[in-house]
Amino acid sequence: MQNIKILTAGDSSVLIEFKKEISPEINRKITSTVQLMKEQHIEGVVDVIPAFCSLLVNYDPRVISYENLKKRLTLLLKMETKTGEQRKRVYEIPVCYGGEYGPDLENIAKHAGLTQEEVIQIHSSRDYLIYMLGFLPGFCYLGGLDERIHTPRLANPRIKIHAGSVGIGGSQTGIYPLDSPGGWQLMGMTPVKTYDPLREKPILVEAGDYIRFRPVDEDEYKRIKEMVERGEYQCTIYEGEV
Repeated sequence: MQNIKILTAGDSSVLIEFKKEISPEINRKITSTVQLMKEQHIEGVVDVIPAFCSLLVNYDPRVISYENLKKRLTLLLKMETKTGEQRKRVYEIPVCYGGEYGPDLENIAKHAGLTQEEVIQIHSSRDYLIYMLGFLPGFCYLGGLDERIHTPRLANPRIKIHAGSVGIGGSQTGIYPLDSPGGWQLMGMTPVKTYDPLREKPILVEAGDYIRFRPVDEDEYKRIKEMVERGEYQCTIYEGEV
C-alpha cells in the first residue's frame, strides 16, 4: 500500500496516515498494523488508537525518541501482514426489535417504504465491520448498512437513550454502550453489554472485528439479560477468513 505517512501529533504521539478513504481494505491494513505492533512490543509505546484511515500511536519520549520510533514504524509498515489481513472474528449480538425496545422501527420502515419485518430481515442479514471505537467507551462505528434502510437522524435528539439501544443514524447503525443523549432512530435493544467497567475486558470488541445482529423475541431477550446480569452470558463468536 502506497503513500502511508508518519506525522508528529504533539510531543508524545505520532499519526500514521493511510490512504484517505473508508474501506475494508484500509481497515484491514490498520488492524494488521496494530497486531504487528503488539507482537513487536516496541519499548516506549503506550497505546495505539485506530480510526477510519489512520492510527494514532502514543509513546513515552523518555523511553523512545520520535526519530527511533519513526524508524521502527517505517520498518514495521513494510512487513508482510497477510495473516492479520485474513482474520475475521464475528460477534453475534441478540436484539429484540420494535415495540418498547425499538420505538422508531415504524419510522425507519415508513422512510424505506418497507414493512417492519423487512427492515429487521435486512438489518440482521449481514456482518458489520467495526471500523473504529469512539464517542463513548465501546461505541462501535460500523460499516456496511444496506442503503435501503439508511434513515436520517431525529430532528430533535433524545435527552436519554438507554444502554443497549440499537439504532440507525444516516448511513450507520450501532449500539449505545451507555445511557446517553442521542439522535439516532432506535430500532431495537440488546441485553449484551458492549462496555462494562467491571469486566476484565471492559470493551467487548475491537476495531477490525465484525458484529452480526440476531433477532430474538422478548422472552429470549429477558432470559439473556438475566444471564448477563449474573455474568453467565457469552456471545457466540464466529471465526473465519475475510
